[in-house]
Amino acid sequence: MNNILLMLPGPVNVEPNVLAAMSKNIVNHRGDEFGRIYNETCEKMSKVFKTQNQSYILTSSGTGGMEAAIANIANPKEKILSVVGGKFGERFADIARVHGIDVEELAIEWGTAVTPEAIEAALEADENIKAVSLIHNETSTGVAAPIKEIGKVMKNYDALYVVDTVSSLAGDNVEVDKYGIDVCVTGSQKCLAAPPGLSAITLSDDAWKAVENVDAQTYYFNMKKYRESGNKNPAQTPYTPSVSSIYGLLEALNDIEKEGLDNRIARHHKNAEACRNAVKALGLDLFAEEEHASCTVTAVKMPEGKTDDEIRGTMLNKYGVQLAGGQDHLKGKIFRIGHMGSTNYKELAITFTALGMTLNEAGIDVEAGAGVTALAETYLQ
Repeated sequence: MNNILLMLPGPVNVEPNVLAAMSKNIVNHRGDEFGRIYNETCEKMSKVFKTQNQSYILTSSGTGGMEAAIANIANPKEKILSVVGGKFGERFADIARVHGIDVEELAIEWGTAVTPEAIEAALEADENIKAVSLIHNETSTGVAAPIKEIGKVMKNYDALYVVDTVSSLAGDNVEVDKYGIDVCVTGSQKCLAAPPGLSAITLSDDAWKAVENVDAQTYYFNMKKYRESGNKNPAQTPYTPSVSSIYGLLEALNDIEKEGLDNRIARHHKNAEACRNAVKALGLDLFAEEEHASCTVTAVKMPEGKTDDEIRGTMLNKYGVQLAGGQDHLKGKIFRIGHMGSTNYKELAITFTALGMTLNEAGIDVEAGAGVTALAETYLQ
């Protein structure tokens, strides 16, 4: 298992220095040393979010961050507009329903991106919408939503702007303050390149005003408690955090700082361009509309007549490269290549060398090295 190259839309390969940081001795999570570590981690998270607002670390997967984002800003029977164009858009809507919040779905075809005009029309049609939730980077389809342009629309309305950047933060352009995002969440195991198990959240002043008017609908993800504990000296979390995971996240954030956030985003953009070019060079079809293609994961249509086992199975079992399959109605119809975190041309070269040979072995007449050649040409531009 140690030889498996993870080319998934999370979790990603974790650098040795991050793993080493997690092996440090545990400290008292109510003591001064942890307070310093927690503060530093939250401050660096805010820099990655590009916000002046305080950030908070939750011991949960990204789904926990999503629940915190929704459950704290709306009471039961209040209404949110939820953009649904993939598996995780569905999850945002489902979370709201669990908490008794009325959900108006803005459904879009999987593989396409929501338009600012569609959101504007929905807000014009219903003044009772308290918040709009959407996924920036829908890993189930390989689509990135135009969150900057949507932010310009949202500034004309009172509704809160809630964005999931679990698979895009530090891999694509996310500027919480500049885009007018009121609640933003992310996860540790994607572009941040830390192990799974943590999420982070930041809220605007307007979002905190909403929080103050919401009767607590969640115990563990109660953001009032996170703010109260975070303001203590030393800073704390309201419940026992995953201390080792926070060590790892801080080290991963240090890596981002050393690389430079803008440089890291540019690398992800180049990875995505190279990956798409390599896919097309092998005669395969992209699933997402290229205009809104993700910078962190590429969804590829399964070659006609071929199965998951023939493509992904061979990639894993023979070549040690693990790709992701499709979800829900896309199962067996697409496969997904993650290119986030510390991924660069080396990992993509291994992946497309293996994919070219896999296609040949599956009886597809294509030049096995065409993908790698396209990668090289892209990186040399």
